[in-house]
Amino acid sequence: MITALFFILHCIMFSGTVAGSRKGQWQQLLNNTGVVAMHMALTHHNTVIMFDQTEAGPSGYRLRTRHNGNRCTDNRDDVADSSCYAHSVEYDISNNKVRPLRLYTDTWCSSGSFLSNGTLLQTGGYGSGTRRIRYYRPCGNGKCNWRQSERSLSKDRWYASNQLLPEHDRVIVVGGRRTFTYEFVPKMSSNEGSHELSFLHQTYDPNEGGNNLYPFLHLSSDGNLFIFANRNSILFDYERNRVIKTFPRIPGDGSRNYPGSGSSVILPLDHANRFEKVEVMVCGGAASGAYRATRQNRFLKGLSSCGRMVITGNRHKWNMENMPGPRLLNDMLILPTGNVLIINGAKRGSGGWNNARNASLRPYLYKPNNKLGKRFSVLKSTKIARMYHSSAVLLPDGRVLVGGGNPHDRYTFSNVAYPTELRLQAFVPHYMRRKYHTHRPTNVTIQYGQNNYNGVRYGEEFNVTFLLERKPSDVVEFTAYSPPFTTHSISMNQRLLKLRCKSLVMAQGGLVHAVVEAPPSANVAPSGYYMLTVVNGGTPSMSEWVRFMHH
Repeated sequence: MITALFFILHCIMFSGTVAGSRKGQWQQLLNNTGVVAMHMALTHHNTVIMFDQTEAGPSGYRLRTRHNGNRCTDNRDDVADSSCYAHSVEYDISNNKVRPLRLYTDTWCSSGSFLSNGTLLQTGGYGSGTRRIRYYRPCGNGKCNWRQSERSLSKDRWYASNQLLPEHDRVIVVGGRRTFTYEFVPKMSSNEGSHELSFLHQTYDPNEGGNNLYPFLHLSSDGNLFIFANRNSILFDYERNRVIKTFPRIPGDGSRNYPGSGSSVILPLDHANRFEKVEVMVCGGAASGAYRATRQNRFLKGLSSCGRMVITGNRHKWNMENMPGPRLLNDMLILPTGNVLIINGAKRGSGGWNNARNASLRPYLYKPNNKLGKRFSVLKSTKIARMYHSSAVLLPDGRVLVGGGNPHDRYTFSNVAYPTELRLQAFVPHYMRRKYHTHRPTNVTIQYGQNNYNGVRYGEEFNVTFLLERKPSDVVEFTAYSPPFTTHSISMNQRLLKLRCKSLVMAQGGLVHAVVEAPPSANVAPSGYYMLTVVNGGTPSMSEWVRFMHH
């Protein structure tokens, strides 16, 4: 079975004519994941956790028993009972299969972060889940499952955002529907609650469904937190509960945050400037009044504009440019090359049930280092609409996993413009094709050093070996990528680092030995598992896992 599957993947992965060679390919992986991939996260065991809301009624994956162990029968009540169905699955990348996981409370529009040991910390949701804290520790043996904490959040967190902080395994949870505060997990003391954040009051638009939900959070390399909501942004010292900088408002009307639902990334951090230059990018979103207009069945054209701003130093200005078309409900993923993939979404309307029209079927590729006007290109179209409640994650083999899509509050497959979507796809960037194999570093191996089996400490060197068929190109880069928790167009905790290579020696038989330096601090790279990729003249290897950690 495995050999057959491997062969199929190769046939699909590297097919396609040279004419469309730089536009990538699409693969369909599964016809039915059982569960809508409203939320997705890649684990360091090379599995992907996908989950939906628990109250969407029956999903596409029936369970034999309920939470309490009672059997699920074929009588009418059981067939309609949400607890007789899975609402979360774990997808195994290598064997292309899913297995059901049990969720105990509603995770609708919740948030997440990975901890330093690779456990997914998952917070909030709706109804029974709104103050819940859950953990998923991946195990690699197909036996792990969700665990719900005895502790709770201080406030309701529905549409909140998470960021892993430099302090060991501490996460900040910001905002939520009608929640204008932030809090930490874990708490420092039993009486610690939540903290007011007036910025969330100031950016809240009651007529437009909030427009500041799921705020964009990026950890700056100076240890402060960048928070963007609606159209405004601040640099925030969360230790002292103090706004350090108020940035200029992003130009243009409309909103970038839910239900405006644009997207954001922190551009690659680079050892060449000691990781001190931090630049954020925000793309797409909904037009002014778009959310209200959907009530009258009017679907306003989304925003085409993107803004880039350096948040370090003392000169702050949004540099604006336009995507090839309008886009909202879009995901932005940083590829191992340092380029940004903009995928999924719609051209008109806003976030929310049935509020969007005209699916964006063509991904865009953005090259941040190209000249203005030469940064965007349009990639190969998919045939599957991925709008509200879809998501995308980068895989270690270089593909991008794309799933989900459901603008309905139940699983609905007929008589609607955009049915519930359970098919799973991968987008394959052009450089993963066979014609790039002679340039591709293979057999990447990471050695941590003698005294250290668990990972690399900040600022320390580690060894990377790989094979190359021919002499390396002039530019060999080592990138480390923190896999995000993605939902609702927001990729929480995503960041890519360009690491310093201290020496590169080619031995006989194409074996290359490199000495690479770990990031200098947890401000630059919070501790945990990263995907290390060797990029040879723009052609990336498959990624291997590396763990950065405190002394």
